[in-house]
Amino acid sequence: MKTLTLPPTCQFVNYNDIPVLEIKHALMSAKISLQGAQLLSWKPAHANQDVFWLSEVEPFSLGQAIRGGVPICYPWFGAAKQPAHGTARNRLWELTDYVEQEENVKLTFSLFDENKNLEAKMEMALGETCELCFTHLGKEPAQAALHSYFYVQDIEKTELFGLPNTVFNALTKRQQAVDSPRKIAELVDEIYLAQGDSYIEDIGYQRQIEVAHQHASEIVVWNPWHKAMSGMNEQGYRTMVCVETARLSQLLQPNEQIGVVIRVRK
Repeated sequence: MKTLTLPPTCQFVNYNDIPVLEIKHALMSAKISLQGAQLLSWKPAHANQDVFWLSEVEPFSLGQAIRGGVPICYPWFGAAKQPAHGTARNRLWELTDYVEQEENVKLTFSLFDENKNLEAKMEMALGETCELCFTHLGKEPAQAALHSYFYVQDIEKTELFGLPNTVFNALTKRQQAVDSPRKIAELVDEIYLAQGDSYIEDIGYQRQIEVAHQHASEIVVWNPWHKAMSGMNEQGYRTMVCVETARLSQLLQPNEQIGVVIRVRK
Protein backbone atom coordinates (compact mmCIF):
# COMPACT_ATOMS: atom_id res chain seq x y z
CA MET A 1 0.00 0.00 0.00
CA LYS A 2 1.31 3.44 -0.86
CA THR A 3 2.18 5.87 1.91
CA LEU A 4 -0.06 8.92 1.84
CA THR A 5 1.31 12.41 2.29
CA LEU A 6 -1.36 14.54 3.90
CA PRO A 7 -1.52 18.34 3.49
CA PRO A 8 -1.30 20.71 6.49
CA THR A 9 -5.10 21.14 6.36
CA CYS A 10 -5.52 17.53 7.46
CA GLN A 11 -4.28 15.75 10.58
CA PHE A 12 -4.94 12.69 12.70
CA VAL A 13 -6.04 13.31 16.28
CA ASN A 14 -6.62 10.60 18.89
CA TYR A 15 -10.09 10.72 20.43
CA ASN A 16 -9.33 8.51 23.44
CA ASP A 17 -8.71 5.11 21.79
CA ILE A 18 -9.70 6.05 18.24
CA PRO A 19 -7.74 7.94 15.54
CA VAL A 20 -9.85 10.62 13.87
CA LEU A 21 -8.96 12.51 10.69
CA GLU A 22 -9.68 16.24 11.05
CA ILE A 23 -9.96 18.27 7.83
CA LYS A 24 -10.13 22.04 7.40
CA HIS A 25 -10.84 23.05 3.79
CA ALA A 26 -11.89 26.40 2.34
CA LEU A 27 -15.38 25.04 1.66
CA MET A 28 -15.94 22.86 4.73
CA SER A 29 -14.59 21.18 7.83
CA ALA A 30 -14.97 17.48 8.58
CA LYS A 31 -13.99 14.70 10.97
CA ILE A 32 -13.77 11.01 10.07
CA SER A 33 -13.05 8.14 12.45
CA LEU A 34 -10.77 5.36 11.23
CA GLN A 35 -12.96 3.03 13.26
CA GLY A 36 -15.81 2.30 10.89
CA ALA A 37 -14.64 4.82 8.26
CA GLN A 38 -17.31 6.85 10.00
CA LEU A 39 -17.97 10.46 9.04
CA LEU A 40 -18.50 12.19 12.40
CA SER A 41 -18.81 15.79 11.30
CA TRP A 42 -19.34 17.79 8.11
CA LYS A 43 -19.92 21.53 8.25
CA PRO A 44 -20.01 23.52 4.99
CA ALA A 45 -18.31 26.91 5.27
CA HIS A 46 -21.61 28.73 4.73
CA ALA A 47 -23.35 26.79 7.54
CA ASN A 48 -23.67 27.88 11.15
CA GLN A 49 -24.25 24.35 12.44
CA ASP A 50 -22.88 20.91 11.75
CA VAL A 51 -25.02 18.71 9.53
CA PHE A 52 -24.42 15.59 11.62
CA TRP A 53 -25.24 14.85 15.23
CA LEU A 54 -22.60 13.28 17.50
CA SER A 55 -23.30 12.22 21.07
CA GLU A 56 -21.94 14.58 23.70
CA VAL A 57 -21.12 11.61 25.93
CA GLU A 58 -19.46 9.39 23.30
CA PRO A 59 -16.50 7.61 25.02
CA PHE A 60 -14.60 6.76 21.79
CA SER A 61 -13.66 3.30 23.01
CA LEU A 62 -11.97 1.03 20.47
CA GLY A 63 -14.30 -1.74 19.33
CA GLN A 64 -17.40 0.03 20.66
CA ALA A 65 -19.79 1.52 18.10
CA ILE A 66 -19.67 5.33 17.90
CA ARG A 67 -23.04 7.00 18.48
CA GLY A 68 -23.48 9.63 15.78
CA GLY A 69 -22.29 10.77 12.36
CA VAL A 70 -22.72 8.15 9.63
CA PRO A 71 -22.04 4.62 10.91
CA ILE A 72 -21.77 1.95 8.21
CA CYS A 73 -24.05 -0.99 9.02
CA TYR A 74 -22.49 -3.96 7.20
CA PRO A 75 -22.58 -6.84 6.34
CA TRP A 76 -25.93 -7.06 8.15
CA PHE A 77 -28.47 -4.63 9.57
CA GLY A 78 -30.19 -4.90 12.94
CA ALA A 79 -29.78 -7.44 15.72
CA ALA A 80 -30.34 -10.70 13.82
CA LYS A 81 -26.63 -11.39 14.41
CA GLN A 82 -24.11 -10.01 16.85
CA PRO A 83 -22.74 -7.43 17.00
CA ALA A 84 -25.86 -5.48 16.05
CA HIS A 85 -25.58 -3.77 12.66
CA GLY A 86 -22.55 -5.79 11.60
CA THR A 87 -18.82 -5.66 12.26
CA ALA A 88 -17.70 -2.87 9.90
CA ARG A 89 -18.50 0.00 12.26
CA ASN A 90 -16.45 -1.55 15.08
CA ARG A 91 -13.27 -2.24 13.08
CA LEU A 92 -10.37 -0.05 12.02
CA TRP A 93 -10.30 0.85 8.33
CA GLU A 94 -7.32 2.21 6.39
CA LEU A 95 -7.12 5.55 4.60
CA THR A 96 -5.91 4.40 1.18
CA ASP A 97 -6.35 7.55 -0.93
CA TYR A 98 -6.58 11.29 -0.27
CA VAL A 99 -6.83 14.05 -2.88
CA GLU A 100 -7.37 17.69 -1.97
CA GLN A 101 -8.88 19.88 -4.71
CA GLU A 102 -10.23 23.41 -4.85
CA GLU A 103 -13.84 22.20 -4.85
CA ASN A 104 -13.56 19.30 -2.37
CA VAL A 105 -11.51 16.67 -0.61
CA LYS A 106 -11.75 13.09 -1.91
CA LEU A 107 -10.95 10.19 0.38
CA THR A 108 -11.02 6.41 0.12
CA PHE A 109 -11.16 4.14 3.17
CA SER A 110 -10.60 0.40 2.79
CA LEU A 111 -11.63 -2.50 5.02
CA PHE A 112 -9.35 -5.54 4.95
CA ASP A 113 -9.81 -8.94 6.54
CA GLU A 114 -7.12 -10.74 8.54
CA ASN A 115 -5.59 -12.06 5.31
CA LYS A 116 -5.43 -8.53 3.81
CA ASN A 117 -8.24 -9.25 1.38
CA LEU A 118 -10.29 -6.16 0.57
CA GLU A 119 -13.83 -6.54 1.95
CA ALA A 120 -15.31 -3.10 1.35
CA LYS A 121 -14.50 0.47 0.55
CA MET A 122 -15.97 3.85 1.44
CA GLU A 123 -15.35 6.82 -0.83
CA MET A 124 -16.10 10.38 0.28
CA ALA A 125 -16.14 13.67 -1.62
CA LEU A 126 -16.51 16.50 0.89
CA GLY A 127 -17.00 20.11 -0.15
CA GLU A 128 -20.15 22.23 -0.39
CA THR A 129 -21.90 18.88 -0.79
CA CYS A 130 -21.23 15.60 1.03
CA GLU A 131 -21.04 12.52 -1.19
CA LEU A 132 -20.62 9.06 0.30
CA CYS A 133 -20.28 5.88 -1.74
CA PHE A 134 -19.96 2.43 -0.16
CA THR A 135 -18.82 -0.57 -2.23
CA HIS A 136 -19.40 -4.16 -1.13
CA LEU A 137 -16.40 -6.26 -2.18
CA GLY A 138 -17.11 -9.47 -0.26
CA LYS A 139 -17.92 -12.73 -1.99
CA GLU A 140 -21.42 -13.19 -0.51
CA PRO A 141 -24.50 -10.95 -0.81
CA ALA A 142 -24.81 -8.54 2.11
CA GLN A 143 -27.00 -5.89 3.68
CA ALA A 144 -25.72 -2.35 4.15
CA ALA A 145 -26.99 0.95 5.50
CA LEU A 146 -25.55 4.43 5.89
CA HIS A 147 -27.01 5.10 9.33
CA SER A 148 -26.95 8.93 9.13
CA TYR A 149 -27.64 10.89 12.34
CA PHE A 150 -28.72 14.39 11.30
CA TYR A 151 -28.39 17.30 13.71
CA VAL A 152 -31.51 19.41 14.18
CA GLN A 153 -32.31 22.23 16.55
CA ASP A 154 -35.43 20.56 17.98
CA ILE A 155 -37.00 17.28 16.85
CA GLU A 156 -40.45 18.74 17.60
CA LYS A 157 -39.72 21.55 15.11
CA THR A 158 -38.57 19.15 12.40
CA GLU A 159 -40.50 17.77 9.41
CA LEU A 160 -39.52 15.05 6.94
CA PHE A 161 -40.61 15.40 3.32
CA GLY A 162 -40.37 13.05 0.35
CA LEU A 163 -41.29 9.86 2.21
CA PRO A 164 -44.10 7.50 1.13
CA ASN A 165 -47.46 7.54 2.96
CA THR A 166 -47.12 3.91 4.04
CA VAL A 167 -44.37 2.41 6.14
CA PHE A 168 -43.31 -0.80 7.88
CA ASN A 169 -43.29 -0.06 11.59
CA ALA A 170 -40.40 -2.09 13.03
CA LEU A 171 -41.84 -1.68 16.54
CA THR A 172 -45.27 -3.19 15.80
CA LYS A 173 -44.01 -5.37 12.90
CA ARG A 174 -46.76 -4.23 10.55
CA GLN A 175 -47.49 -1.84 7.70
CA GLN A 176 -49.26 1.39 8.55
CA ALA A 177 -50.26 4.71 7.04
CA VAL A 178 -48.30 7.82 8.03
CA ASP A 179 -48.77 11.51 7.43
CA SER A 180 -46.70 13.56 5.01
CA PRO A 181 -44.76 15.57 5.98
CA ARG A 182 -43.67 13.20 8.74
CA LYS A 183 -43.45 14.73 12.20
CA ILE A 184 -41.89 12.86 15.11
CA ALA A 185 -43.27 13.02 18.64
CA GLU A 186 -42.50 9.52 19.95
CA LEU A 187 -40.14 6.57 19.53
CA VAL A 188 -40.03 5.74 15.81
CA ASP A 189 -38.28 2.93 13.95
CA GLU A 190 -39.69 2.91 10.43
CA ILE A 191 -38.69 1.31 7.13
CA TYR A 192 -39.89 3.01 3.93
CA LEU A 193 -39.50 1.82 0.39
CA ALA A 194 -36.99 4.14 -1.30
CA GLN A 195 -38.87 6.21 -3.87
CA GLY A 196 -36.83 9.40 -4.18
CA ASP A 197 -34.93 12.00 -2.21
CA SER A 198 -35.69 12.88 1.42
CA TYR A 199 -35.83 16.41 2.83
CA ILE A 200 -35.34 17.34 6.47
CA GLU A 201 -36.96 20.68 7.28
CA ASP A 202 -34.98 21.90 10.30
CA ILE A 203 -37.29 24.74 11.26
CA GLY A 204 -35.33 25.68 14.37
CA TYR A 205 -32.12 26.32 12.41
CA GLN A 206 -34.01 27.60 9.35
CA ARG A 207 -32.44 25.17 6.94
CA GLN A 208 -33.35 22.23 4.73
CA ILE A 209 -31.13 19.16 4.50
CA GLU A 210 -31.54 17.32 1.20
CA VAL A 211 -30.73 13.61 1.33
CA ALA A 212 -30.38 12.02 -2.12
CA HIS A 213 -30.38 8.23 -1.73
CA GLN A 214 -28.44 6.34 -4.39
CA HIS A 215 -29.03 2.65 -5.22
CA ALA A 216 -31.14 2.27 -2.05
CA SER A 217 -34.04 -0.14 -1.62
CA GLU A 218 -35.16 1.28 1.74
CA ILE A 219 -35.03 4.43 3.84
CA VAL A 220 -34.97 3.95 7.61
CA VAL A 221 -36.21 6.68 9.96
CA TRP A 222 -35.30 6.38 13.63
CA ASN A 223 -35.46 8.41 16.82
CA PRO A 224 -35.28 6.70 20.25
CA TRP A 225 -37.29 9.43 22.06
CA HIS A 226 -37.17 8.72 25.81
CA LYS A 227 -35.84 5.17 25.42
CA ALA A 228 -32.48 4.91 27.19
CA MET A 229 -29.66 4.37 24.67
CA SER A 230 -26.00 3.55 25.27
CA GLY A 231 -23.66 6.40 24.43
CA MET A 232 -26.46 9.01 24.48
CA ASN A 233 -27.63 11.29 27.26
CA GLU A 234 -31.31 11.37 28.16
CA GLN A 235 -32.00 14.53 26.14
CA GLY A 236 -29.91 13.53 23.11
CA TYR A 237 -32.95 12.46 21.10
CA ARG A 238 -34.20 16.06 20.98
CA THR A 239 -31.49 17.24 18.58
CA MET A 240 -31.22 14.32 16.13
CA VAL A 241 -33.08 12.28 13.57
CA CYS A 242 -31.76 9.31 11.61
CA VAL A 243 -32.68 9.18 7.92
CA GLU A 244 -30.78 6.18 6.62
CA THR A 245 -29.92 5.02 3.11
CA ALA A 246 -30.29 1.23 3.11
CA ARG A 247 -30.18 -2.01 1.17
CA LEU A 248 -32.07 -4.48 3.33
CA SER A 249 -34.49 -6.52 1.19
CA GLN A 250 -32.36 -6.20 -1.96
CA LEU A 251 -28.98 -7.47 -0.88
CA LEU A 252 -25.83 -5.92 -2.27
CA GLN A 253 -24.10 -8.26 -4.68
CA PRO A 254 -20.27 -8.28 -4.95
CA ASN A 255 -19.02 -4.95 -6.40
CA GLU A 256 -22.40 -3.25 -5.95
CA GLN A 257 -22.63 0.18 -4.34
CA ILE A 258 -24.93 2.25 -2.18
CA GLY A 259 -24.51 5.98 -1.63
CA VAL A 260 -25.94 9.27 -0.51
CA VAL A 261 -25.47 12.91 -1.54
CA ILE A 262 -26.29 15.55 1.08
CA ARG A 263 -26.85 19.27 0.54
CA VAL A 264 -27.83 22.04 2.91
CA ARG A 265 -30.16 24.80 1.75
CA LYS A 266 -31.35 27.89 3.57
